[in-house]
Amino acid sequence: MKNILLAVALLAFSFANAQAFEGKGDQKFQVGANLQEYATGINVSFDHGLGQNISVGVSSSYALGGSSGIENLDFEDRFDLKARFNANLGNVINIDENFDFYPGLNLSLKNFGGHVGARYFFTEGFGVYTEASFPLAKYEENSIDIHNQFAVNIGMSFNI
Repeated sequence: MKNILLAVALLAFSFANAQAFEGKGDQKFQVGANLQEYATGINVSFDHGLGQNISVGVSSSYALGGSSGIENLDFEDRFDLKARFNANLGNVINIDENFDFYPGLNLSLKNFGGHVGARYFFTEGFGVYTEASFPLAKYEENSIDIHNQFAVNIGMSFNI
């Protein structure tokens, strides 16, 4: 039974005609979990293709829970909004047309940072993504800010 399920899954993936990043006009929406050392939450992002390998967009994170000692966070402590720029390199490294690798920069309400992400599309409209983000310059060094730390996002990606 396991062999039959494996064969069906491999055939389904081989017949899928999805492209991870199509260039100018391409639009992606992503939603997933935001995992940090001091909090966990949700992350949503939107990217719009400007050229063959360039996209811009927005990303937002909201911390649902904080670790011990920082449970009583205000809304402005839990929320972050970022403008982002991506270099979509999936067709440059040419692993698979359904795979996209994108390093980028982001400017947020909390910091200036970078991110490195990857997404894989199983069908024309649905895929998965993972993304690591890190601050490069913090606005306020002494504030308790859960968004000024290394974070990992993992979730679903959709073509719009």
